[in-house]
Parts: sequence; C-alpha cells; structure tokens
Amino acid sequence: MSAETLVQILYLISTALFILSLKWMSDPETARKGVFSGVGAMTLAVVGTLTGVLATGGTHYWWILGAFALGAAVGYPLAQVPLTAVPQRTALSHAFGGLAAGLVGTAKFFLYYGQKNEAALTPFIVVALVAEILLGFLTFTGSILAAGKLQEVKWIPQRPVTYPGQNASNLALFGVALGLGVALVLHPLAPWAPYAFGGIILLSLAFGVLLIIPIGGADMPTVISILNAYAGLSAVAMGFVLNNKLLITAGALDGSSGLILSVIMCKAMNRSFFNVLFGAFGQTTAASGEGEQKAYKADTVESAAMVMEQANLVVIVPGYGLAVAQAQHKVREVYDLLKKKGVTVKFAIHPVAGRMPGHMNVLLAEAEIPYDDLLEMDEINGDMPQADVVLVIGANDVVNPAARSDKNSPIYGMPIIDADKAKAVYAIKRSKAPGFAGIDNELYFLDKTFMLFGDAKAVMGELARKLAGEGGH
Repeated sequence: MSAETLVQILYLISTALFILSLKWMSDPETARKGVFSGVGAMTLAVVGTLTGVLATGGTHYWWILGAFALGAAVGYPLAQVPLTAVPQRTALSHAFGGLAAGLVGTAKFFLYYGQKNEAALTPFIVVALVAEILLGFLTFTGSILAAGKLQEVKWIPQRPVTYPGQNASNLALFGVALGLGVALVLHPLAPWAPYAFGGIILLSLAFGVLLIIPIGGADMPTVISILNAYAGLSAVAMGFVLNNKLLITAGALDGSSGLILSVIMCKAMNRSFFNVLFGAFGQTTAASGEGEQKAYKADTVESAAMVMEQANLVVIVPGYGLAVAQAQHKVREVYDLLKKKGVTVKFAIHPVAGRMPGHMNVLLAEAEIPYDDLLEMDEINGDMPQADVVLVIGANDVVNPAARSDKNSPIYGMPIIDADKAKAVYAIKRSKAPGFAGIDNELYFLDKTFMLFGDAKAVMGELARKLAGEGGH
C-alpha cells in the first residue's frame, strides 16, 4: 500500500467519524460517544497529514508537531473553564478556526504570487482564496468581540451599538471588498495585487467588528451559530485551496450544521437572519422606563418551600442567572427533595435560554438531572395550565408575556415558555434590572408571581434546607 493510499484511507475514516459524531451528538444517550468520535476523527486527520509529509521526505513535520503541541497547550486550559464560560470559549474556538483559515489563505496567495505561479492562481483558486480570507478574518474578529460581550468585558458594550447609516456603510465596505476580490480574480499577478489582497484582509477584520457591535446579548446564541457557519465555510474554501477533500467535507459539515442551528434559533425567536444581524434586541430600550411604575411582590424562601411541597406538578425554568450562580447542583438537591415528597418536577428548556444553544441542557446534565425530565418549550407548554408552581431561575425574556401581547415590544412574536399560565409563579432574580432585551418582564408583576431576590445558588440552597425540614420547617 502506497503512502498516498494510506493517507486517503485515514482521511476517509476521519470523514466517516466526523459524520457519525454529528449523528451521535443529536441524541443525549449517544452524545458522549459523539464527542469521542469527533476527537478520533481529528486525530486521524492530523496523523494522515503527518503521514503524507513524512512519505514525501519533507521536513515540515516539525511544524505540524509544533502546532499540535501549541494547540494542546492552549486547548487544555480552555477546556477547564466553568460551564458558565462555555459560550465564550466556543466563540474563541471559532476565532482560532477563522484565524487559521485566514492565515493559510494569506500564506498560499503570497507563496503563489512570489513564484509568479500563474497556473496555481486560477480564477477558481483565487475565488476560493478571497472567500477563505474574507470569511476567516471576519470570523476571527467577530468571534473575539462576541466572546468579549459574553464575558462582559468592561470596554465592550453589551447593548447593541448603532449609528445612522450603519447598514448602508457596512454594505458599501462589503462592496469594496468584493470589488477588490473581482480585480484579483481577473489580474492575480498584477503589481497591485498584494495591496488589494491586504485591503480585503483589513476590510474582513473590520467586518467582524462592525457586524457584531450592533448585536445585543439576547441574540448571542444565534450569533455563535452563525459564526460557526462562517468558520465552516472558510474551512471549505481552504480545502479547495489546499486540494484537501477532508477539509472540504469537515468544513461543509461544520458550516451546514451551524446554518441549520441558526435557522432553528431564529425560528425559536420568530426572527429572520436579517433581523438578527441588522435589527438586534435592545434598540427600543428607551421606552422601557415610560409609563406607570410597577412594583414587585417579594416573598420568603420558607413560603415558597411550603407551596412547592404541597404541589402536584412543579415546572422549573432555568436561565442565564442559574449559569452565572452555578446553581445547578443546588437545583438537583431541590429536585430530589421534591421528588421524595411525591411532587412531579419537570424542567422547561427554551431554545435560546442562556448564552448558547443547549446551554441549560449542559448545565443540568452536569448535575445529572434525568434527561427525561428536561422538556423543550413545545413539549411543556401544553402542561403549563396544570402546573401548580413554576419556578423561574434567572430567566427573563424567554418567559415574558409581552412577546404575545405587546406589539411595540422588541420581543413581540418570539415563542416563549407559558409560565404565566401556571397557578403560581416564583421567580429567582439577582436584581430588578431588565433582561438582555432591555425591557421589564410582565410576568414578574402578575398577582400570582412572587419574587425571591438573591443569588440563585444561595436561594436554591436555602430552599433545599427548608424542604429538608431544617430551620423549623
């Protein structure tokens, strides 16, 4: 068997494992197997590339081994971040992928240009190069900015930043980038070609910032999915440039999965791609303070415990506040105590709860809460009128009835969890501040709603103690 044949076999097995990885990760019962399949696929891909280099007698394998070691050195500590930081860690992964694609495309262009290799710089390859650097560098800066927003870095605004003519100016700059790309396709070896290429790089880096700045935190789950699609498409372009079928396949899987997930997220918010990218939540926040001042009704944890232990059905709605407080294990304690008292406990998971798709599922899975009790929004909403108590933990916009009734609300039309249809509502909230959409939650002002202000972990811990009979209850 020739070395080239061995490389292609390794690539073929790697491709199959990537496909199986996506398949298995679509089901909680096989998700762990899917992760290992993905790791195995990437390992085989690196081994295949290294085998190809060694077979040709090249000495570049040191670069591969060095990059492998550097990636492991950076990746290991990133893998140790708490689950609350997984969304921004994911954004950083997209940034690294986009940067890698952009740098490879840049290196290839200047290599071919320096060699005056007209045969290599065919129109198809130049188009692929332009797409690679445009999407790669855009993904890099966009993902860095998204990670900063998710991390709540002080000098990065969390709310949407808009200015007059924003979309028009962005489209104009994009038009300039496309014009430079067309010029490169027509004259790839012209004296000015390196400057045009550099111009596209600078514009791409700027696009990443300009596209993410007007998008608020409420849209971050969808933004992460879109950036994932961009990173995958840049990998596809890189595969064409390097004539690597595995890169094309893996990039297509990455890009298409990101696109499909983005569609699902947009559907969950009843919004279009265009609306997410150019009409972000938060632009109507100035109106949120107008009108009659509303008042919350605070209650005690002891009272909440008494009501819950007498209930037949308790539905828990997790949100980002649960993630910030890392309260998932205290939630598990409350879950177990209620189950022991004969109470049915279910979790209502909104598709965009938290900061990334599946954020709440991952947090609750860490606490080993049975997956059968985690129900998606469409599955649980029909049972809400029968729920004796809904416990909202750090969620805000995803349970706001304004989405159904207030046509002037920025979240109008977004499907929500029907917490307001339950017999009683308890809401744990750190403060009286609005959610990422920048508006008050009408749910919190209903007669049936009682607020438990405080850190979610502390409140749930106190609730567990009351349910366990400590403190005189």
